[in-house]
Amino acid sequence: MKDALIVSLLSAVPKKLVARWMGVFGRTRFPAMIQQLILRAYVAKYGPNLDECEGTLADYDSLTAFFTRALRPGARPVDAAPDSIVSPADGVCSRVGDVVNGRIPQADGIDYGVAELLDEPFEDARYAVIYLSPKDYHRVHTPREGRVTRYRYLPGRLWPVFPAATRRIRDLFARNERLVSWMDTDAGPIAVVMVGAFGVGRIKTVYNDVVANDGGLASAGDVDHALGRAAELGRFELGSTVVLIVPRAVRWEVTPGAVVRLGERIGSIAPQGD
Repeated sequence: MKDALIVSLLSAVPKKLVARWMGVFGRTRFPAMIQQLILRAYVAKYGPNLDECEGTLADYDSLTAFFTRALRPGARPVDAAPDSIVSPADGVCSRVGDVVNGRIPQADGIDYGVAELLDEPFEDARYAVIYLSPKDYHRVHTPREGRVTRYRYLPGRLWPVFPAATRRIRDLFARNERLVSWMDTDAGPIAVVMVGAFGVGRIKTVYNDVVANDGGLASAGDVDHALGRAAELGRFELGSTVVLIVPRAVRWEVTPGAVVRLGERIGSIAPQGD
C-alpha cells in the first residue's frame, strides 16, 4: 500500500518540469555565504565523503558543480588485470545476471526488454544495474578500454528509480530518459546506459554535446572516441542508474546488493572457447 501511494502521488507531479526547475536551482550561483549554507545542508543530509573530493566545499560555486565534482587523484584505484571489467561508477549493484528471452528483471514479478531499453536488440547478453544515490560520485566511466562508436539519446519519463518505484512501475528503465553509449571492446560490444530519474534530467557525455532533458528530440549518431579503462564517459547532474549490457564473454564477479566503487573489478572476460 505504501508503494502504491508513493507512485500515485508521483504520478500527479509534472516530473520533467520539476526536474528543469531543480536544474536551474542547482546551476544558480548564489552569493558565497548562501551557497555554502546550501552545500553544507546537502552534505549533512546525504553524507558524501568530502575527503575524496577535489578541493573543498568553498571551491564549488553551485550545487550542480558539487554534484558533478571530480575525485582527488588516486581516490579510485583501477583494477589493471588484463581480463578485468571494472565498475563504471560508485553505487550499489542492485541487479546482475543473464538476459533471458530478451528480458531483464526489474523487481519481483516485473521485467523489461533489452530491445526497449536500448531501442535495438542485443542478443546473448548479460546485464548489471548500478544505482547511484545522492551521496555518490556522479560521473560515469568506462568498464573496459575501447572506442565509443555510436550513441543513442532516448527522451522519456523521469520516474524515480528508488525501490518503491521499481517495484511498481513497469518498464521503468526502458521508459525513463536515457543515453546509450556503445563501446567496441576486445570483449565485444558493450552498451553503457545512463538512465535519468526524477530530478535527474540532465545527462552529458565527454564525446559530444548532446544534453538529456534539454528540450531536444531523440537522436543517434556515430562516434569515434578512444577511451582507456575507467576513463570518464559522462556525468549525471544528480545521481541515478547505470545499466551495463555486455556479451556472454563477460562473467560477473559481483552480487546483488554489493556496494561498488569506480574502477574495482566486477567481472572478467572469459578465455576463448570457455
